[in-house]
Amino acid sequence: MFVVIGATGSVGREAVRLLLEAGEKVVAVTRDPAAVLPDGAQVVTGDPSRPDSLTAVPDGIQAVLLSPRAVSGAAAELLALATARGARRVVALSASTVEHPAGHRRFADEFRTVEQAVRRSGLRWTLLRCADFAANALAWAPQIRATGVVRGAYGDAVTSPIHQRDIAEVAVRALADREQAVHAGRTYLLTGPQSLDQRDKVRLIGEVIGRELSFQELAPAQVRQAMLAQGLAEDIPDRLLGSLADYANKPGPSTDTVEQLLGRPALTFAAWATENRTAFTSPVHS
Repeated sequence: MFVVIGATGSVGREAVRLLLEAGEKVVAVTRDPAAVLPDGAQVVTGDPSRPDSLTAVPDGIQAVLLSPRAVSGAAAELLALATARGARRVVALSASTVEHPAGHRRFADEFRTVEQAVRRSGLRWTLLRCADFAANALAWAPQIRATGVVRGAYGDAVTSPIHQRDIAEVAVRALADREQAVHAGRTYLLTGPQSLDQRDKVRLIGEVIGRELSFQELAPAQVRQAMLAQGLAEDIPDRLLGSLADYANKPGPSTDTVEQLLGRPALTFAAWATENRTAFTSPVHS
């Protein structure tokens, strides 16, 4: 039995689906009592940042997939709960910024804290340090649908965005590593296969949807104010703009680790855009 913490996140949802397709039993933990998850998953509603709210997690756990965003500062307590329920392995998502600093240090430090808790848990552990998600581009969808122009800062910022399915497939392989312990004590830096700046990403989305799109450079302060005006918490523009500022000066890391682990090329940003093309073309009805 596998427990996925953060089951409604982009990686968590994919991992739940892949585990179920492999015939595994899955406990999907989510804060949202109305969450719709793949058929066959046992849904446990509770707050992972408050492990005492997860008493419905059953015994007989084999391994846990942990999303730091879901657990806040409670990783150690949550892993103790999982251990008490029988867990022997943990796979934790982390960020490439732990290894390749970019943006405000406090955000990377949050991931370091979770990594430290994982290493001290007594469980066999695997850490997945991920580049920026291709799915982050969904934030551009309203602008693309409305005007065909993406307005943002640091158009020259270069990263190697990764498809959430690649992260989930690597995670599932590590979770299911029952006896050989091939992935135990390993830290993987996972990225997509191509270094792209923001203009490249916009262009590729345009090619997928058959529409000429453009990127309009704005001052970072202007972008920050616009995000705050939308009601976003201050940490969100701080996290985004801090990283982009550094990636405009030095490209983010790019590895072939996904291909080495999965035996196939990592999925491209264009492949992700093709799968999500309706988000950039279909009108949103209120």
